[in-house]
Amino acid sequence: MTSPARALAILDLFSEEHPVWHTDDINESLGYTRATGYRYVKDLVEAGFLQKVGAGRYSLGARIIELDYQLRRSDPVLLAAVPVLDALARKARVDAVLSTIFGSRLVDTYRASADPTLELGYGRGRPRPLFLGAAPKVILACMPRARLLKIYESFEHEVAGSGLGKSWPEFRERLTEIRNQGFYWSRGELERGVSGLAVPLFNADGDVAAAMALVGLSEPLEILGERRMRSLLQSARDDIQARIAQGVRLPSSLLRAERAASKNAKSARQRRGTTVA
Repeated sequence: MTSPARALAILDLFSEEHPVWHTDDINESLGYTRATGYRYVKDLVEAGFLQKVGAGRYSLGARIIELDYQLRRSDPVLLAAVPVLDALARKARVDAVLSTIFGSRLVDTYRASADPTLELGYGRGRPRPLFLGAAPKVILACMPRARLLKIYESFEHEVAGSGLGKSWPEFRERLTEIRNQGFYWSRGELERGVSGLAVPLFNADGDVAAAMALVGLSEPLEILGERRMRSLLQSARDDIQARIAQGVRLPSSLLRAERAASKNAKSARQRRGTTVA
């Protein structure tokens, strides 16, 4: 592992369950010497990825928020997908979700909600199981063999536990079936009573970049039906991929959200100023 990778590995320690870490615990968890661990932490603090919250104790820093802002304004797949997913959710009357895999983690990057009463256990940015649900399966099914083999070798037991095969040939065969099928319908794999049907989404180079899914309570999705959902998703995918090829600008929905946030922040500052006065 290179020095930058060793430093960035520190960020992987932080979670909802463990949001604050002491440098000694970081060194013990990652096997770093005291001097090396302190140097990495110092570098991450200076870069804004970590912030000090107490004596030797650190939490994630504000630079991550800045990068998220830049991501939402510059990621070509996200920029192309947001308005299409908003329209898709309105048309299907169920949620439309965009998910992607980085390394060996799956996260949702955008959710257009059609049902405000639907509460999902997973949301934007929260890591999801890599082998459960529709989104990861359609992405994995379209991955290059070398990358897929690396994932399998790292998570062999999880693959078997998810029902995707007890060996590499079985795993490959099941994913080939999903790739040839072109979609995957998950029924209650992540949350009881919740289903999702997903299709893969490709970037300008033809590589799988994300999964696009219709997600909702199982009964409404059964009524909507496989044929209708596949038609809606495939049409949305064609639209997104055409937008990616043409180049896109920041969607109006994100612009409105940014303006609203800026207006709220300005109002808050004005209220604080009035209170002080």
